[in-house]
Formats: sequence, structure tokens, C-alpha cells
Amino acid sequence: MTAVDVARHTALLTGRGIRRSTREVDALLLAVALPVLLMVLFVVVFGGALRPDGRYVDYVVPGVILLCAGYGAAQTAVAVAGDMTEGIVDRLRTMPVAASAVLTGHVVASMARNALAMVAVVAVALALGFRPSAGPLQWLAAAGILALFVLAVSWVSACLGLVARSVEAASGFTFAVLFLPYLSSAFVPTETMPRALQGFAEHQPITLVVEAVRGLLLGTPTTTAGAAVLWCAALAAAGATGAAVLFRRAR
Repeated sequence: MTAVDVARHTALLTGRGIRRSTREVDALLLAVALPVLLMVLFVVVFGGALRPDGRYVDYVVPGVILLCAGYGAAQTAVAVAGDMTEGIVDRLRTMPVAASAVLTGHVVASMARNALAMVAVVAVALALGFRPSAGPLQWLAAAGILALFVLAVSWVSACLGLVARSVEAASGFTFAVLFLPYLSSAFVPTETMPRALQGFAEHQPITLVVEAVRGLLLGTPTTTAGAAVLWCAALAAAGATGAAVLFRRAR
């Protein structure tokens, strides 16, 4: 099978994943509406207490964008588990379809869904008063880091979708990803946390990514961009390798 065949199969299965998302309107709306509602809650309800100067929106928006990206990417586990339990993968194995295209299609579709969701979140943030000072290059760098983060979470999600025994079990991973940003600097500075949590919060990947994105968008100094890229690249490589091994072994 040639590289052109693999690319064509990947494009077809990516299109399938995107069309499937458009049919599951409730899940698509939740992936967009939940981060938007959280952002409105934090900015309008809690923002005055967290930052009386009214600029909490600038601090929290990068964290909400990351929350949106992580939750949307984690839905890959549900999609993969659904294909495994419903026999779709078994049927594809009997056809002249590149094996790598099956999972890659899910991952690329996840990145497309998340791009749409993040654009919606940024649009609402601008309406709430978010005023980034980033230039075109900074926006491009922030988008690249977010895309790499989505890629990493999507591949790890694909692994979990392959080992999950049901769609319900796979959906549990989405709640873990949704909860993890709260133990980072996404919503409050880590120095305000209890000392027992500070070490974990300061060094976990989400803090590194959110601080890098925040620094790029707000024009503040950031030293975590390199570490964030390394973390995401390592997770993406590990997830892709693990998914390939698990997919070959799965029946």
C-alpha cells in the first residue's frame, strides 16, 4: 500500500469522524458550551473576588481555552471505544484500508473539532473584554502549542479507547481531563494553593502549557514554552506508539 493510499484512507476516515460529530449535536454543543459557560461563570460571578481590578478575564481565558481543548480531545476515547465495541474496526480490517488510517482519522477529526471549539471560546472571550496584546507570530506560536496539546491528548485518548471495555468506561477519561486543569495555574496562581499541592500544580504539563499560552497572548515573559512543547511531543509520541501496539493486538 502506497503513501498516497494511506493519505486517502486517512482523509476518508477523518471525514467520517467529522460527519459523526455533526450528527451528535448534544456532544458537540457540550464541548463548546461547557467551556463558554465556565468562562462566563469565572469572569462574571467570581472574577470580581479573584481580581477586583476587573482584569481576571485576561488571566482565565488561556486556562479556559486549554480546558476546552483537553475536554474535546478526550472525546477521542469515546469515539474509538464506540468503533471497537460496535464492530466497526472489525469490518474495516476485512477491507483494503490502511490500519494506521483508522486511529489517525479519529485524531485528525478531533483536532478539527477542537479548532472550531477554541475559535468559539476566543470569540466569546473577546466579547467579555479579553484584550490580548499578541502579534501574528505570538498568536501562531500559541495556536501551535495548543494544537500539539490537542494532538497529545487525542493520542493518549485513543489508547484508552482501545483498552476500555465500553463507551461508558472510556467517557470516564473525559472527566479526569476536565478536572486536571483545576490543579494547575489555569484559574488561580499556584502559590495560592496549599503547599502539598503546589509542587504537583507547578510541574504538571497543563500548567506549563497554560503559562506558555498566557505569556504569548498577553505579551508577558514566559519560560515554559520549551518545556510545554517537550511534554506535549513526548505524550503524543508515547500515545501514538501505544495506540499502534494496542490496535495491532486488539480483536
